[in-house]
Amino acid sequence: MYAVGLMSGTSLDGVDAALVEIEGVDKQTQVKLLDFMTLPFEPDVKERISQALVPQTSDVQLICSLNFELAEVFADAVLAICRKNGLASQQLDFVASHGQTIYHQPHPSGANVSSTLQIGEAAIIAERTQTTIISDFRYRDMAVGGQGAPIVPFSEIVLYQHDTKTRLLQNIGGIGNVTVLPPKESKKPIFAFDTGPGNMVIDELCRHFYEKEYDDKGQYAARGKVIPDILEKMMSHSFIQKMPPKSTGREDFGVEYVEKLLTEFTSMGISPNDWIATATAFTVNSILRGIRSYWTEDAELILGGGGSYNGTLVKMLRNSLGKERVLTQEDLGFSSEAKEAIAMAVLGNQTLQRRPGNVPSATGASKAVILGKITYYE
Repeated sequence: MYAVGLMSGTSLDGVDAALVEIEGVDKQTQVKLLDFMTLPFEPDVKERISQALVPQTSDVQLICSLNFELAEVFADAVLAICRKNGLASQQLDFVASHGQTIYHQPHPSGANVSSTLQIGEAAIIAERTQTTIISDFRYRDMAVGGQGAPIVPFSEIVLYQHDTKTRLLQNIGGIGNVTVLPPKESKKPIFAFDTGPGNMVIDELCRHFYEKEYDDKGQYAARGKVIPDILEKMMSHSFIQKMPPKSTGREDFGVEYVEKLLTEFTSMGISPNDWIATATAFTVNSILRGIRSYWTEDAELILGGGGSYNGTLVKMLRNSLGKERVLTQEDLGFSSEAKEAIAMAVLGNQTLQRRPGNVPSATGASKAVILGKITYYE
């Protein structure tokens, strides 16, 4: 089967599209990446998404409109990668769309219940691409008591579980998340959880100081020094202290969090590069804190996501854990950029074949369930 996996994450870079050939089901699933591309958001679209993510600037009309507007962007990404590969979108067996997360609340808060919201209307994507769309993967897991996150562990079992080694798959997108995969013959459970901020705080600081979207290759952090008092304040965040399963998002580590930090430490006169170096160390230390209970003698850390291209961040991790034990997706013959979009295709395949796609030990769900909703084009 041919499929496209779509991912739009918390970094707001754009829509990632992975064209794959996929066969089988469950642990016998075989996936071949045929092509990958990112369709960047237009600046005005990105600005509207950013407004929708912050309660103080969001409103229901904006979210309602974005639900349809982003669906058009997602459809454009499908059509673009199909066109690039000489394939009609109607030839796809399905498209698996994660959607754009607007808010994620894994725990009740006051009168507000546990909930999550991803937008990008599947009916619009189906109409534009004229194929089956599978979407809204997180909701069913939450319906059975899970946090709806991390969403990718099942795909990591399929693609990365090793015969003899423990593998910790650390994704560094806007948020960092890790999947702990014991060896195939082990009876130990699989764990997965968010470790804290990935690129989110770093990116916000780059926008604030340099009007840049991210720290390219970690160049700003490399020129700065880590400020211990600020790092200690960051590491005292309540999320970092929680035990897994746990999940987080822009609600904890977005622009409001960064603005509060900048205000609190204004009098110290911290340079931009020192801020970015400290935020980079925060990402690293939150990862180290998260994985310490699982870092056995046979373990290796495998990095994916945009943060794996941040040389300063990777160097900090290797200095702490050992160069030979910190690898990237590329070291294993995979793509760091395409990892989550491929994961969506794997989950979509499970849904289409009426098979569970969540990992209860990772999300806290009471049972394994079929994820997602199917929108057919007829």
